[in-house]
Amino acid sequence: MFRLETRRLWLRWPRAKDAAALTAIASRREVAEMTSRIPHPYPAGAAEAFILQAREANTSGEEIALVAMLATGKREVIGTVSARHNDEGRIEIGYAFAPEHWGRGYATEAVHALVDAIFMLTDEPAIEAKVRVVNAASQGVLRKCGFATVGTGLESFPARGGLYPVDFFRLERKVWKSLKLWAEPELVLPPRRPVAAPEWSAEALGA
Repeated sequence: MFRLETRRLWLRWPRAKDAAALTAIASRREVAEMTSRIPHPYPAGAAEAFILQAREANTSGEEIALVAMLATGKREVIGTVSARHNDEGRIEIGYAFAPEHWGRGYATEAVHALVDAIFMLTDEPAIEAKVRVVNAASQGVLRKCGFATVGTGLESFPARGGLYPVDFFRLERKVWKSLKLWAEPELVLPPRRPVAAPEWSAEALGA
C-alpha cells in the first residue's frame, strides 16, 4: 500500500468510507457519459463493489486504482485515477473528477503524479489513454502531461451501450524523460567572490 502526494492532493487506495463520495461523483451524468464503464443511473452498491475490486486489483498488481483526496481542509475525495493493461497489453490510464472541481487543475496534477509513478516503478515504454472526441477538457489534461494524439477511432463503451468516436493519446518514456529534465529548475550558482591580490612584502620577495 502506498500514497502519492502532490502539492494539493493525496492519491491513495480507496476505503470503505469513501463509498458515499464516490457514489456522488459517479452518479453525475456529465461524469458517467464520458466514461466507458460508469453506468447511469449509478446503481446502489456499485461504489462498494468498485472499492473492493480496486483493492483486490491493487493487491495483485493487476491495476493501480486510487482516489484523489484534497490534502488540506476537509480532505474530501474529489476523483479517481487508474492504470491497467488494455487488450493490447499496454498500460492505459483513466480518471474522473467531480464537476464542482473541474477547471482547477486537480486532474492534471493527479495524472502527472500517476504518470511519474508508472514510469519510475515500471519499465513500460509508453502510457496510453483514450478520450471521447467531445471531451476537450480531458484532452487538455493529457496534453498538459505530455501526451500526444496518435489517432482517432471507434471504441466500445459498454456502459453507454455502443461505439463512440475517441481520440487516442500516447506518452513515450523518452518524451517523459525529456519533459522531466526540461522541468528541472536551472542550477543557480552563487556570485563569485572577488579574489584580492596578494600583498607582497619586501621580506617575501627576498629583498
